[in-house]
Parts: sequence; structure tokens; C-alpha cells
Amino acid sequence: MPVELDAATPDLARFVEAGDTICWGQAAAEPLTLTRALMAQRAAIGGFTAFIGVSWSDTVDVAFTDHVRFVSYCGTGLNRHLAAADRLDILPVHYSTLGDVLSQSVDVLMLQLTPPDHEGRYGFALACEYLAPLVERARVVIAEVNEDAPAIPCAQTLGPDDIDAVVHTARPLSEPPAISTGETEARIAAHVAALVEDRAVLQVGLGALPDRIARQLSGHRDLGIHTGLINDGLGYLIERGAVTNAFKTRDAGISVTGLVAGTQRLTRLLHRNPSVRLAPTSYTHDPTVLAGMNRFTAINSAVEVDLTGQVNAEVAAGRYVGAVGGAADFLRGAARSLRGLPIIALPATARGPNGPVSRIVARLDGPVSTARSDAGVFVTEYGAADLRGLSLAQRVSRMVEIAAPQFREELERDAFASLRAR
Repeated sequence: MPVELDAATPDLARFVEAGDTICWGQAAAEPLTLTRALMAQRAAIGGFTAFIGVSWSDTVDVAFTDHVRFVSYCGTGLNRHLAAADRLDILPVHYSTLGDVLSQSVDVLMLQLTPPDHEGRYGFALACEYLAPLVERARVVIAEVNEDAPAIPCAQTLGPDDIDAVVHTARPLSEPPAISTGETEARIAAHVAALVEDRAVLQVGLGALPDRIARQLSGHRDLGIHTGLINDGLGYLIERGAVTNAFKTRDAGISVTGLVAGTQRLTRLLHRNPSVRLAPTSYTHDPTVLAGMNRFTAINSAVEVDLTGQVNAEVAAGRYVGAVGGAADFLRGAARSLRGLPIIALPATARGPNGPVSRIVARLDGPVSTARSDAGVFVTEYGAADLRGLSLAQRVSRMVEIAAPQFREELERDAFASLRAR
């Protein structure tokens, strides 16, 4: 049976050793009672590494780097403060492999779980994804059992023998920062919606634009969901009846996700909802699984893209703000799916120090997160450019057409030099 810890002052030094690597769930799945205690006890424990996902909480303060080395797959959410201070180390891997990679290094796993069911089994609550394989591989598993955590169905559960220590709480969940969208995002969403078929199986990424795109699909029928995360936009589609999963060729009738990342309205919608299931990343991001679903439609965003279809989804203005993430996994799955649709959507411009700058460029300012060989359909507020099956010269022409008008002449002028260098 797990050791019972005091919720007010859980003594983590009994279980965490100096030099350990500690991992916990991301977004609202973070076990805040444990992670806040961990940061408070960091000096007593000694130096350790914390692997974090998207952070919505105060446990990623730069001040804590006096004893904590923070590592993440992303610079998203409040991670950006660590990245701006050069206190965030990045693990640049495809999301489909993240669980396996972490299994080789994580010593301590901290989880937020639901109270046990009638069989004494604990649920993953909001996140299964890369946490699932760590249950058996970590030296220590410490759980916060939160009475207020939603019981979202999951194929995998935990028994008392899987947990070394537990703290019982009843606290509200974290919520994402407020997001707002405007006319640009609305135009992009309309262009994407025109491409998406009824009965499509959707994957959307994290952020304001993918959320806005999802909401634009409320007039579609018999949509399915197989995604890394369900956000409020996908929750809106479920509420509106646009999602039935009736025509999925795999997991018919079920919305599959690794993570739920949204407001309490979303978590209430999914609580004990039999038409939703949490699954590990090895399943949600498996390109073979994705390719086996008809009309699999992957909708992701980017920091910038070049004229040949290379994608930078990681670095903006020299700062790490995004991730390699699952975009390549999902784009490849959609490319192999019958009537699948691999989409990268982004505004044509970004705010620069001296005014707008083009996000369609002759040469990327950051790394190549997704290769041009995986390029599919690119969408801005000016339209869509389908690069599938096109040569480099043909791609340049299509991409210039969806760039902001004030940058098109310059992009055409730079295009020849860009192609000659590649």
C-alpha cells in the first residue's frame, strides 16, 4: 500500500534523491500539491532535473533554477519565462517517441489521479500520453489523488501497488491562459473549414489558432477525433453534435486523446463521458494508426515556413517558443490516410520590432522542425497552397500567392537565390 503523505507539508525528501530526474503531467494534469512542495524543498533535496511539458503554473519560476534544471520538449505556456532567461533545456524529439525516451531517464514520476473506483483502481484524470509507460519504469511513483479531478475514461488504470506514496486533496484544476482571436484567425479558419470534409477524423494542436479553426467546423457532420490533446475548440464541436465518431475506421464511436487541456467547462463535459478515451502517446501519435483512419485531418501551426515547405515550429526571434512536437507524426499519418489532409495554418505576418514581418520566408530563421518532404497544405488568411506532388519551383509560386501582399515581390525576388542554395 502507498505511504500516506500530509497534504499540507508532504515530505518528498524521503523519496526524491539529489541527481534524480522527476517528471509530472502537463497543463492542468500537473499535481500542483506535489510540485509546489517539491520546489519548496528543492534545497533540502539537492540538485535535480525536472522534465516538464506545457506549464500553466508557478512551479516553473526562474528563481527555482538555483537547484533545479528544467528540461522540456516545448517552450509553450509559462515555459517561455525559463526560455527567455536561458534556463530551459530542450529535448528535441518527435512526440511519438517521447514516452520511450523518458523511460530511459525518469527516476520519479508525479501524477494527478482520480479517486479509486469500486475496484480500487485509480484513473489518470486528464493525461495518459507520455506518463503511462513511466509508471512501470520510474523508481518512485508519487500520486496526488484529487477529488475534483475529472474521471475521463482510459484503457490503463493504476492499482495501489503501482503507487509508492499518495497525498489526498480536493482542489480546483488549473485553467489555460485566456486566448483571443481576431479577423485574421477567422479568415484562416474559414479557409481551413472549406478544405475539411464531413466524416473527417480531426487532430488539432495547442493554441489560439487551432482552437479557432476547430470552432469553425461546427457546421460539419459526423466528425471524429483522434488527437494528442482535446482543447475547448474540440469540446465545442462535441457539445454542438458535430462529433459523432460514427465513421471512424478505428475506435468507432470514441474520441481518442492523450491529454485534455482546457477550461473547467471542457473537463465537466468529458467527466465519465463514455465517448471519450485517454490513450498513451505511442497510440495517439503512431503514424501507422493514423494512416489506417480514413479522412484523417491534421491541423497544426508554425512560427514560420519557407517557400519550399520547410517548417519552423520552435524558435521565434531567437527564443524557443514552440516544439518539434507531434506535427511530423500527424502530417505523415494524414499523408498516408485515404483522403487524408495534412494542414499547417498560420497568419501571413507576425509583429516585428519595426512593423509586420512575413512568416512566409525565403530562408528560415529557426530550425527545420518539419521537413519539406512532409509538406502538405499551407493556409494563411490569403488562401491555401497545396504543395503535395509539386516541384520546388512550383511550390515557390504557390507559397508566394498566400503570403501577405506587401511581401510578395520581395519573396519572388529572393526565390531564385533560395532555390539555388537548396
